[in-house]
Amino acid sequence: MTPLAYIANRWTPAPRIVRQAALAALVMSVLIVVTGGAVRLTGSGLGCDTWPKCTDDSLIVTQAQGFHGAIEFGNRMLTYVLCAAVGWCIVAARAAKPWRRSLTKLGWLQFFIVMGNAVLGGITVLTGLNPYSVAGHFLLATSLITVTTVTWQRTREGDSAPRPRVPGPVRKLSWALIATTLVLIAAGTVVTGSGPHAGDRSEIKRMPFDWAATAHVHAVSAWVVCALAVAMWLVLRVVDAPDDTRARARDLLIVLIAQGGIGYVQYFTHVPEALVAAHMLGSCLVWIAVLRVALSLRERPAAQAEIPAQADPQLSAV
Repeated sequence: MTPLAYIANRWTPAPRIVRQAALAALVMSVLIVVTGGAVRLTGSGLGCDTWPKCTDDSLIVTQAQGFHGAIEFGNRMLTYVLCAAVGWCIVAARAAKPWRRSLTKLGWLQFFIVMGNAVLGGITVLTGLNPYSVAGHFLLATSLITVTTVTWQRTREGDSAPRPRVPGPVRKLSWALIATTLVLIAAGTVVTGSGPHAGDRSEIKRMPFDWAATAHVHAVSAWVVCALAVAMWLVLRVVDAPDDTRARARDLLIVLIAQGGIGYVQYFTHVPEALVAAHMLGSCLVWIAVLRVALSLRERPAAQAEIPAQADPQLSAV
């Protein structure tokens, strides 16, 4: 008997606990991105100058490494908190009755993404903050946010085949919105890779692109995403989509407006660190909002035996 099966035989979490575990993994996947941004913005990317140790002679940060070492090592330690959140998600999903293998598989996918990104983070340090490795590190973190968001949504659903809630053209519009948002995020990594915040106080290689030009490409991508988001909001009203779906589209517009405002202010104020950090957080929230819109366009009814609606009124609020 595996340890997970042993726990499942002796503990049955309430549906609320499973949802909280999935939400914890999502929150931590966003927090690790924000703290990783803090490492870069404080010039602490090489605060621990090797990996997996912090120095050649010490597994942990030393006094000689000072503030930057503490920041970088603190971010590394936060990875263990992320692992704990993902582990809790896996255990809760495995122990739920009946056992939903789909949730367990999503939890394990989170784990493998975290492990892969930890290795990529080590490669980033060992290559002296190579900008392409840094970009890959962020994109893999975005993939983790994708899986944790889907997992959180699936805790509110059953395992039946998805049923559409809106006409086919609307669902195709959501795919276009997802694709353009991915382009926007990828363009943002190029802006970061060619911009002034290299992640360390020393001279770090940057991507060989004109920063102003890449920023303009990023801005154009943002306007396309905004146009598609407005179109989605209008179309959902025209087809009389469910209230919760229209609310997701409204939330996306709010996040996009805030993110766009931060983006333009940081550009015209020469990218101050605080605004860059806020923009990184906004990037995560935009992606989550886009995914939630797409996920709200279909439903997987939950069987009464899986998640009794009368036992948990929070289901109707989400």
